[in-house]
Amino acid sequence: MAVPTPGASLAQASDHARGLMLAGGAVLLISFDALLVRLADAPHWDVVFWRGLLIALTLAAWMLVSGQRLHLPPRRRDRWLIGLSVVMLSGNTTLFVLSVTYTAAANTVVILAASPFFAALFSALFLRERVPLRTWVAIAAAMAGVIVVFGGGMRGGTGLGDFFAMTLAVTVGAHLTILRRFPAVPRLPLICLSGVLAALTAVAFANPLALSAESYAVIALMGVVQMPLATVMLAVATRYLPSPEVSLALLVETVLAPIWVWWVLGEAVPSLTAVGGSVILLTVAVHAMLALKEEKT
Repeated sequence: MAVPTPGASLAQASDHARGLMLAGGAVLLISFDALLVRLADAPHWDVVFWRGLLIALTLAAWMLVSGQRLHLPPRRRDRWLIGLSVVMLSGNTTLFVLSVTYTAAANTVVILAASPFFAALFSALFLRERVPLRTWVAIAAAMAGVIVVFGGGMRGGTGLGDFFAMTLAVTVGAHLTILRRFPAVPRLPLICLSGVLAALTAVAFANPLALSAESYAVIALMGVVQMPLATVMLAVATRYLPSPEVSLALLVETVLAPIWVWWVLGEAVPSLTAVGGSVILLTVAVHAMLALKEEKT
């Protein structure tokens, strides 16, 4: 039986810390998404079109500079899975914008917090990846906080927007699991293709040249800076962390997104949302510390 060396253990701990930093930075950027969609004050299909197109153009320019290319696995089945992940990633853009449009921002991010359940389930079923007990416990504790948030944030929601949010939670978990299955596949080309697909899906329903200058400025911020950087960081994090842990970090958005909306637009955060959000933040922090300690040990 092979005995792990101290160097290997330190390398594992370093990789885990790198993954946590990438996931945390991505979540911080993503937490501004609901606020920016509201500030854009534009029809949802116009937002989807411009976001997808700008993300694709931004990443295409970066790939030309860096020389990064898409390398697909040799097996046809694996290529189909990569293609499915692109479709789901493009759908995530559409689902998020539609959900924020048809329900409260707090509803969207709270329901999205269910994605760790789906990521853990898909990883266990399809990747045969053992999900640590600490991750299951953390998911359960965080979801308890989510239920508390539901009590304060679900009153103003609509069924259609909530349905979009739940579908988004499923596709986020599945997408992260597929990326975990193929760590060597470059992420930038996949995200670029997903942006093109999202724009092509929305163009038939959009009127993208009829927006105000303020709307174009906010959408440009989303499409050129915020979403490309956040999506890349989140995708790269799956190289160092299991998909349930990556999606667990997304729970922090449940706390931060309503805070930004309250701070800028004056939408009050219910007291139950503050209580449940505190539980979520504490859970994610404790889980991250336990994971790092376990890797070092």
